[in-house]
Amino acid sequence: MNIGEYSVKNPVVSWLFIIILVGGGLYGFEKMGKLEDPSFTIKKAKVITHYPGATARQVQDEVTYHIEDAIQKLEQVKNLNMSISRPGYSEVSIEFKDVYRGKDFPAIYDELRRKITDAERELPPGAKKPIVVDDFADVYGVYIALTGEGYTYRDLKDTADNLKKQLVLVSGVRKIVISGDQQEVVYVEVSRAKLGELGIPISQIAQALSTQNKVVSGGNVTVGREYLRIQPTGEFLSVRDMGDTIISDLDGRQTYLRDIATIRREYREVPRKLIYLNGKPAITLGISMLRGENVIDVGAALNRRIAELDSIIPAGIEFNVIYDQPSEVDNSVNSFLVSVGQAIAIVIVVLLFFMGLRTGLIIGTILLITVSGTLWIMQLQNIQLQRISLGALVIALGMLVDNAIVVAEGMLVRLQAGMSAVKAAGDVVRKNIWALLGGTVIGIVAFSPIGLSPDSTGEFAGSLFQVIFISLLLSWFTAISSTPLLCGLLIKPGRVEEEVDPYAGKFFVLYKRLVAYALHHRRATLAIVVAMFVASSLGFGFVKKSFFPDSNTPMFFVDIWERQGTDIRMTRDDALKVSEFLRAQPGVEQTTTIVGGGDQRFSLVFTPKEANPAYAQIIVKTKSREHIAEVWRAVDEFMVGMPNIDPLIKALRIGPGRDSKIEARFHGPDPVVLRDLASQAEAILRADAGAKEVRNDWRQLEKVLVPVYSEQRGRNLGIGREEVAVATAYAFGGMQVGIYRDGNRLLPIQARAPRAENINAADILDLQVWSPVLNKSIPLAQVIDRIDVSWENTEIRSRNRAQTIIASANPIEPLAEPLFNRIRPQVEAIPLPSGYSLSWGGEYEDSQKAQKGLSAQLPMGFLTMILISILLFGKLRQPLIIWFTVPLAIIGITVGLLSFRGAFDFMAILGALSLIGLLIKNAIVLIEEIDQQIAEGLEPYFAIIEAAVSRMRPVLMAASTTILGMIPLLGDVFFVNMSITIMAGLAFATVLTLIIVPVLYAILFRVVIPEDA
Repeated sequence: MNIGEYSVKNPVVSWLFIIILVGGGLYGFEKMGKLEDPSFTIKKAKVITHYPGATARQVQDEVTYHIEDAIQKLEQVKNLNMSISRPGYSEVSIEFKDVYRGKDFPAIYDELRRKITDAERELPPGAKKPIVVDDFADVYGVYIALTGEGYTYRDLKDTADNLKKQLVLVSGVRKIVISGDQQEVVYVEVSRAKLGELGIPISQIAQALSTQNKVVSGGNVTVGREYLRIQPTGEFLSVRDMGDTIISDLDGRQTYLRDIATIRREYREVPRKLIYLNGKPAITLGISMLRGENVIDVGAALNRRIAELDSIIPAGIEFNVIYDQPSEVDNSVNSFLVSVGQAIAIVIVVLLFFMGLRTGLIIGTILLITVSGTLWIMQLQNIQLQRISLGALVIALGMLVDNAIVVAEGMLVRLQAGMSAVKAAGDVVRKNIWALLGGTVIGIVAFSPIGLSPDSTGEFAGSLFQVIFISLLLSWFTAISSTPLLCGLLIKPGRVEEEVDPYAGKFFVLYKRLVAYALHHRRATLAIVVAMFVASSLGFGFVKKSFFPDSNTPMFFVDIWERQGTDIRMTRDDALKVSEFLRAQPGVEQTTTIVGGGDQRFSLVFTPKEANPAYAQIIVKTKSREHIAEVWRAVDEFMVGMPNIDPLIKALRIGPGRDSKIEARFHGPDPVVLRDLASQAEAILRADAGAKEVRNDWRQLEKVLVPVYSEQRGRNLGIGREEVAVATAYAFGGMQVGIYRDGNRLLPIQARAPRAENINAADILDLQVWSPVLNKSIPLAQVIDRIDVSWENTEIRSRNRAQTIIASANPIEPLAEPLFNRIRPQVEAIPLPSGYSLSWGGEYEDSQKAQKGLSAQLPMGFLTMILISILLFGKLRQPLIIWFTVPLAIIGITVGLLSFRGAFDFMAILGALSLIGLLIKNAIVLIEEIDQQIAEGLEPYFAIIEAAVSRMRPVLMAASTTILGMIPLLGDVFFVNMSITIMAGLAFATVLTLIIVPVLYAILFRVVIPEDA
């Protein structure tokens, strides 16, 4: 007794199985996590080290070198992806090997920290402790801005702190970060003339302020049975108290600091980062959620808690949502559920139309049972509902009915012939169980390269394979168990004495004649198919290539780059001007302007930029995705009239990628030579009319004022380089002389000259510097020979320990491949000096990595499919026929993508792989039936025709449901190319398979046409 017989004989058990799957599916759908994009591990970390006062070259040689040396000792490291050395700042970005997953990284980060700790002793005096940043990949899916007319930054920060304390307690919230608040500083301004008159060096004031406010232990004393702590007074309780600090002059006369200085508390004059929402000053809250949580439920809980906290939010302070992942996920899930529902409806309508009401309802019911069971197992395996897994469900829908169609078709024919339900079930399942299982496994294995690919794209799209695996395997089981049960209940048995030909319809007769004609003219038929294949292979060269498409979210970015070295306040003014223009455009809802660097990673595929005062980013939110193109064009034209900025406009991506689609990387030891090579590449890019946003990542050289110190005169006067640096710092920006503690805030105390005494850079030589030999202040000119102006690299970047400069660009057209193909030979023709090399990054590298990850798994996948096909038949010629038909898919793929102007992107590659499984499955069903007909004694020629006719409807039905079920995905920018690939490829290949498989069978088995045929 097989499973089919058992299910019909034991309906209670069979119905229990169905109820469990359906009930589990409803439960699983409610409980499973819901995300916008699939989670994948960003296998990177950063090590940041501050080295105040050092030049970029000193940072590179004295800090970055040692940090890189320590990191390279880690066997888990794949690349030192990018090392950046700036004045006073080192940042080393690390990329780890693809084989590691999320669970491996806590141990990897611990080992990284140990290596960095070991390297600290190699760092120079003055370098700060390196910071290992391992959480910059955290996603803050709820991204909120606080604004308030008339409120200070401190007011906004206090409100944000209060909210943070409450919201972090909401179930599902992992952490909350606040950004954009401005640093408060205590400025102590003392006239340089006053200091010179009193004979007080600035170092004396700095020492007094520093020691007066230190937290020091007064010790403990025993008094009787008690051990009392001693707490001396004297620390500053307020900013006003600083004025009571006593300063002594050269004659020992004492004076209060307030008598010679102006002391005030205000925000840092030159900010490090500024955030504006719709042109108003703002600070942001980024809320990160626990992994695996239902984002929609956490978002609802956050909204409820925020509503409850309304009383602690001062009137006039507004909440503004920059990005709301729960809302995006809800919209995405609902949209996909509509697509799934549409696909199910389409499949069921097709089934009803081609197979009649009863059989169509049976297969439709099996489809719903299988989908329910798939959702339940997904929830048990912690596979969330997100863009990829939901898309996989739509892709799988058409394939889920394939097995059920074959079983239902067999049951229908046998029941109408008068066979009992039990016997019909046993006979159908026995004849088809292994062929269907083999075809199902091959269909699953076709998707395995993406499931087993170790790189980030494989991890990003990995749930596609998981869902296909679960759903197809479950569809096979429901086909051989639940389908016979429902057929036995709903299909009315025929009478034994009635001989009804189930294939007497006109369509069957027409197809029968077509197969017979092809068999009679087998060589001509084969030649025509081969010609179509060759033409399509040549035509495929004209199909556009791409990597990942842009997001559906109505949002894009305007990155503004000023000339390197620009004051952040100038950057702010230009960025606000652009954001004001943007808000005036039809369709723009909101702009968020971040000046001085990136802010929070609010989407997994969004990477914030590193800090740079010459950089600003405007996040533009539009009413709909359709508004983006027009606003994009308008702001692009507007910024042409702003010659000081170098803008880059970019979309929110789906999946991995980077800002510049074309990157030419030059590696070598000499920065001058590297800049020259990059300039040549940039010239080639600018000469191409299809290129825009041409730049290099070292940016421009910066001007540096260099006071040339006279060591001889300086030593005679007791003035060293440090005293010179203190004098210039005090005059122009101020120097930190201590810390003022205000509750949980630590405010730097900055000593500086009054703003009224501001001097120009040309007057540096007139600055006063204290001479301990003369016990008075003297002009800086006495220890400085001259002031030089030099140009220096303030951005020295390296990759894998080789200095690397990247010349980059973007195409004006959507796809990068045509531009890349034009400029590649020209760039590669640039003569490279000995010791220098060129490599390509950008979309080309990303695509190569993704395809390499897939291709590494393809041999094993193909080998598995070949072995399964051989094991199914136990012979070689049948599998050979099957594999001859697989390449025919390229005919439909080429026609489809060229007709609809689609691109062969990463998802289209997955669609092409899935086609292999679908075609093999169809061919297996057809060849298996031919073999069975011959085994039952039918002459081979007639066996081929009869088998082809009997399998035509299941094959066409399986293809039709798959093709038509893809229609809802045509409107999704992420899945559109995959849908076209599968729909067109399967349509052409199925029709050709129904003709070419019988022809190939006749050729390989040398089937003779009978005289009476």
